[in-house]
Amino acid sequence: MIWVNDIVQGVLLGGLYALFACGLSLMFGVMKVINLAHGDLAVVAAYLAAGLVTVLHMPTALSILVSIPLFAIIGYVLWRTVLQASLNRSVLTTLLVTFGMSIVIENALQQFFSANSRSLSIGALATDHFNVGSQITVGYLDLAILIAAVVVLLGLQLFLSRTRQGRLIRAVADDREAAQLAGADYRHIFGIAAAIAFGTVAVAGTAYGVYTTFDPTTGTTQLLLLFAFEAVVIGGLGSLWGTLVGGILLGVVQDIGAQISTADLLLAGQLFFLLVLVIRPQGITGSRRTA
Repeated sequence: MIWVNDIVQGVLLGGLYALFACGLSLMFGVMKVINLAHGDLAVVAAYLAAGLVTVLHMPTALSILVSIPLFAIIGYVLWRTVLQASLNRSVLTTLLVTFGMSIVIENALQQFFSANSRSLSIGALATDHFNVGSQITVGYLDLAILIAAVVVLLGLQLFLSRTRQGRLIRAVADDREAAQLAGADYRHIFGIAAAIAFGTVAVAGTAYGVYTTFDPTTGTTQLLLLFAFEAVVIGGLGSLWGTLVGGILLGVVQDIGAQISTADLLLAGQLFFLLVLVIRPQGITGSRRTA
């Protein structure tokens, strides 16, 4: 039963990884942009929610709900002003720009908020749990984060497949030139996709802020960007449901590794990641491309 509990805890942890990887997968799948500032932007979202609580005295739940559309607006503006210009030059330029953004964000947060850690308090929900049997423990917060990941991914899937804007995003992602000839403004469409991606980043960042403490360096020191990348690659590049599968598998492997030895948590995850790259480089849900 101990191993079953480890698998359950790994699945719950995988929900957090999938939530972090969601925006990364969307930006790569649509714009072919790898955002190296992804983890730092999630931390900014957590600070934004914390600021709303401190300055406007909002309840934590309301501050999280408000920060998501605010961050979506930031994503649209940032895409139209900085990221689109860098993508017009080359994909490599976007790597350099987002890497620079990561450094600027981290240092700006340290300047304005100091290096002290903080968290988003939601009361007893953060620690309450229920038991399944005698040895399986499920935290309410962990379960809520997993459900949030499923809801976000399901909502994105329905949006991309059922709505006009979603179909435009898919069309521009498949063939930008053809969509532009048909009258689609790909810059605006990319901006909408970036806004959605940043909204999911806000969900992930605030969820992490409730889950544990954060500080200006959390986006890099806690390996959030690395785990998000690994979840995307394991699941399959550009696949939303693959992102959930990849996050859950990574979380399960890490928890099983921690059961063997605490020091083996990261090692087990990295070995599994390398194994997937060797055996199935297109990802668990990806399809193999032929020339």
